[in-house]
Amino acid sequence: MIRRILLLSVITLGIASGISAQDAHFSQFYANPLHLNPAFAGSERCPRVSLGYRNQWPALGPTYVTYSASYDQHVNILQGGVGLHFLSDVQGDGTITSNQINAMYSYTLPVARNFAIAAGFQASFIMKSIKWDFIFPDMIHPLYGPIYSTQEDANLVNDHRNYFDFSVGLIGFSESTFFGIAVHHLTEPSESFLRGSDAVLPRKYTVHFGTDIPINHKSFKRGELSIAPQLLFHQQGQFQQFNWGLYVNRKSIVAGFWLRQNFNFQYDSFIMLVGFRQDNIRFAYSYDMTVSRLRNSTYGAHEVSFAYVFGCRAPKNKLKIISCPSF
Repeated sequence: MIRRILLLSVITLGIASGISAQDAHFSQFYANPLHLNPAFAGSERCPRVSLGYRNQWPALGPTYVTYSASYDQHVNILQGGVGLHFLSDVQGDGTITSNQINAMYSYTLPVARNFAIAAGFQASFIMKSIKWDFIFPDMIHPLYGPIYSTQEDANLVNDHRNYFDFSVGLIGFSESTFFGIAVHHLTEPSESFLRGSDAVLPRKYTVHFGTDIPINHKSFKRGELSIAPQLLFHQQGQFQQFNWGLYVNRKSIVAGFWLRQNFNFQYDSFIMLVGFRQDNIRFAYSYDMTVSRLRNSTYGAHEVSFAYVFGCRAPKNKLKIISCPSF
């Protein structure tokens, strides 16, 4: 009960003070490519279905739980890819819920025989809701707990907030290396539930880079072992996040190791991943081990991803897909 009161008080203070909101994120960002960058739509060429689940800070209960589902494929007549992405983010055991429907199109332009650029556009419809039946800070007595009536009722507008949003992205890729940038929330929409408050959702800037390096050794067959160093940077308002690490691919098994930090060199989490890929099926589990001051209070985060790629005709051009990890 005490943990719930503290959690909901923090959420309430954030709403009342109009602080800038932040997007839900995934540690397995390449397992949720349409969430990362709309230019990834159709990057697999064949139809692809991706599912994701993240439970952050489970020690506090269902504090931050995020669900993701997407479908995308390349369409020759459009010279690019189309995608549909659904995202549900539940905060504070349902105190605040955000549901998104994202539709995107990505145009692919071959620049050279082994290099191409993909530019993506995304249109979103966001539905946010809030439950006002929780405990406000002014209801809490220092000794007896929540015994007072709140004075916040006069400030409440409604319990729903719906709006449209737009995002863009760009990716350059060859057969072994790729890089990209994305800008989400171009219009910086307001998410406020309170009268006289304007809780703007800041633009989110994303930069990512990766490459795949085969390891040629007499102990392994050609193409049997490789490493894939990856970098990811997010900035949204005053919030910054930098992920760096690598994947190790050995036949059907994939392992990943990451560090997440800000630009003040304060480390947040050490991320460990293990995955399996066989033919068209891909599955991965990752655990965020918190290394900040919250490490004894949150139990990190658990994340699961699943993807299935349907069979299709091979493209006529030699440059087939973006060579990025599936997890």
